[in-house]
Amino acid sequence: MSISKASITDLSALLTLVNTTYRGESSIKGWTSEIHLLAGEIRIDEKILTHYLTNPAISVLKYTNPANQITGCVYLERKEENLYLGMLAVNPESQDGGIGRLLLQGAEEHARQLNCDKINITVIEDRTELIAWYQRRGYVATGGKFPFPLEYHKYGKPLKEITLIEMEKAIINPKRSD
Repeated sequence: MSISKASITDLSALLTLVNTTYRGESSIKGWTSEIHLLAGEIRIDEKILTHYLTNPAISVLKYTNPANQITGCVYLERKEENLYLGMLAVNPESQDGGIGRLLLQGAEEHARQLNCDKINITVIEDRTELIAWYQRRGYVATGGKFPFPLEYHKYGKPLKEITLIEMEKAIINPKRSD
């Protein structure tokens, strides 16, 4: 079991992981399915994920199980003094096993390495169970709300009006002197 930075050689496994976590029949086995909110067979395509994996400003961390299978991942991008976290995905059959928490811990360590002050996320407002999960891990709502980006369909077409809320977690960095 390990968390490490994903590379382009992980593209196929990550595409399968993310898309089966959020969409399709297999996503229903977990609690992260978005099929009741967004239409579309995929959550991410090869072109976008290739961009993520080859862009030096973006890191995708992967969780690999003892059988060397990728069963979790998270997208991280530095934005000014903060780190943006998205695309947290855990195989539906492996959910509730602590992999999401381990990926969040990996994200926090990554933020410390980059000297980031906070980790920011956006969550669909209707996903109250997901918001509560992040709150239990120290994330707080900032009060920021945004309409789902209708012109940008990489996440799928909304089946109804969707609002995103912003949450953040302060990062304590012992390396910082200020």
